[in-house]
Amino acid sequence: MLTADLAMSYRRGNRISPRYLQSDDPRHLQTAADLALIVEQHRGRRRAELERALDEYIGVGTDYKILRGLIKLLTDRCEFETSGAKDPAEIRRALFTKAAAHHSELAEMAVVADGRLRQLLIAEAAAELECSPEEVMAGLYADLSGNQRLVAFEEMSAEDLLDRYNLAQAQALLYRCSEMRLRIEPQEPGVTRRLFAEIKAFRLIHAIRGNPASGYDAQLSGPVSIFHRSQRYGVQMAVFLPALLLYPGWRMRAEIGTKSGAAFFELDSKQKHLRSHYVADDLRPQLLQIAKLLEDFGKLDGEWYAQPSQEVIDLGESAFVPDLVFTRDGGEPIYLELLGYWTPRSLNERLKEFERAGFGNYAIAASEEMRCSRDAPSQLPPNVIVYKKSLNARELQARLARLTGISD
Repeated sequence: MLTADLAMSYRRGNRISPRYLQSDDPRHLQTAADLALIVEQHRGRRRAELERALDEYIGVGTDYKILRGLIKLLTDRCEFETSGAKDPAEIRRALFTKAAAHHSELAEMAVVADGRLRQLLIAEAAAELECSPEEVMAGLYADLSGNQRLVAFEEMSAEDLLDRYNLAQAQALLYRCSEMRLRIEPQEPGVTRRLFAEIKAFRLIHAIRGNPASGYDAQLSGPVSIFHRSQRYGVQMAVFLPALLLYPGWRMRAEIGTKSGAAFFELDSKQKHLRSHYVADDLRPQLLQIAKLLEDFGKLDGEWYAQPSQEVIDLGESAFVPDLVFTRDGGEPIYLELLGYWTPRSLNERLKEFERAGFGNYAIAASEEMRCSRDAPSQLPPNVIVYKKSLNARELQARLARLTGISD
């Protein structure tokens, strides 16, 4: 993605939009192809050489920010590696230790004109490290950014690069989002459920209202509304956008903070500027967490059976989108939601939704690492499990038994 200094947008009234490039413009296509070729030609060479070649291409033209943006997206696809016979830190340690041992000799010599002492130090360090003096010198600062070598580059076409640039400009606006609202039209239930799963998979703080007949309204909290861990959360909202683009039947209105006051970035599923590079069946981090929990739970002895939930449960004023459902013979199911990022306030609002609906067959699991507030929650009901790093399957089993006892 782009850094804030490379993002470009324009405002008209209370509307704000990214500055897109025409992805079929021959001039832009040629520029994108040229930059990609420069990167490709520098495989195996030092990062400093690549940066020098790119700087020479940029020159002093008026498209500086555009070119820098395209370069940022290309270098994000590069893998740089420190190359050398020995760890540079070990080489420096050995060499500087030898220099300290010869400190008195250095003090006596105003100038080492012939470099004999320097050669001696290098030779002694090489002997200790069991490598050649040439390898000592080559590896001394091999870990500095400019000396790292380009070992891999994930190629992309000029068209794809321009598409990714336009998407990155839209994503950059969401770094300053305080709230995103989605209107989701009535459609096939499986599609709606998968879109809700995307919102949850990117761990966004959200509230959902509506029903299958009239459609749904989803309110997503933006990074500007969160004081703790807002930068990390802002990235999550930005990387959610390409996933949203995969689905039909939605309208988006995001409130963006600007120096001249709030503005609104609007988008819908029929737009033509942005193209997603995501695959619909990609495994998001939270989906992997759910799969691991199912695996661990399946190894336990007990009366409960766990499986992924495919339901959207109507709570009247709101909708509940559980991740897992736990069943046992002759008993009511219990639905589990794994929260992503959360605050005590958002959790309390979720609990009030269940209370108003009179719905008690639920459990919520919240990670301490994902709490976006310095304040810890208090007086939580038994339905809420707060865990540190990973949700323990045995602890979950015990909590289900406890909830069943309460409901019985």
